[in-house]
Amino acid sequence: MTNVLCALVRWLDRNAERSLILVAYSSMALIIVYAVFERFVLKTQIPWSSSIPIYLFLWVTWIGCSQNVRKRTHLVFNDIRLNMSHTKQFACLMLDAVLWIVFGIVVLYFTIEQTMLVEMNFAIVQGTDNVMQWWFYLATPVAWSLLLIRVLQNTWDDFVRFKTKQPFVIDIQAIGQN
Repeated sequence: MTNVLCALVRWLDRNAERSLILVAYSSMALIIVYAVFERFVLKTQIPWSSSIPIYLFLWVTWIGCSQNVRKRTHLVFNDIRLNMSHTKQFACLMLDAVLWIVFGIVVLYFTIEQTMLVEMNFAIVQGTDNVMQWWFYLATPVAWSLLLIRVLQNTWDDFVRFKTKQPFVIDIQAIGQN
């Protein structure tokens, strides 16, 4: 049982963002394609076909941000860092981590509050009878929580590499890993 759980956790660690993005983006695309077909062929339109894809885009963008933090490709200046000493690279990576964590805590505080407010007001997605807006607003705190986990994973990796004097992995895509 423990091996299965460990395998599941490893799979989630490697694929959580990609899986969530795939589901959200595919759903978005299917809704839009069907809505266009229905509008031009059947001469009718689903009332929510323009609002649900916009809300799904929240999931795609925020989870994509988390994935890029995981890959170390989000908001980085690699050309400058690659020319720095090992210690200065580490200092920059630690500054990145502190800034991500502080900003993440601020984002989580306000978006959890906003999501709870929308949930308490029973806000419904435009054009639907029972699809709640908070389901989509939940994308921001979920993605930022995942992003902060990725920041902590990267920080731990950086700390180990600094202590063992190994070169830092500044851009995972640059070395061909996903």
